[in-house]
Amino acid sequence: MLKWALIFFVISLIAGFFGFSGVSAATATIARVLFALFLIVFLVFLIMAVMAGNAVL
Repeated sequence: MLKWALIFFVISLIAGFFGFSGVSAATATIARVLFALFLIVFLVFLIMAVMAGNAVL
């Protein structure tokens, strides 16, 4: 998911450089949403791993 966020971010930068502001804004929004989803999933798995580690002790 982080890979796709970075890909859309690069597409957004390239589109903005060439003046395609609509495409740039859309891909930037997609990249932002994907990055937020990545952070949420990462935090959920991190919390689950910490809780599982404490249960073993």
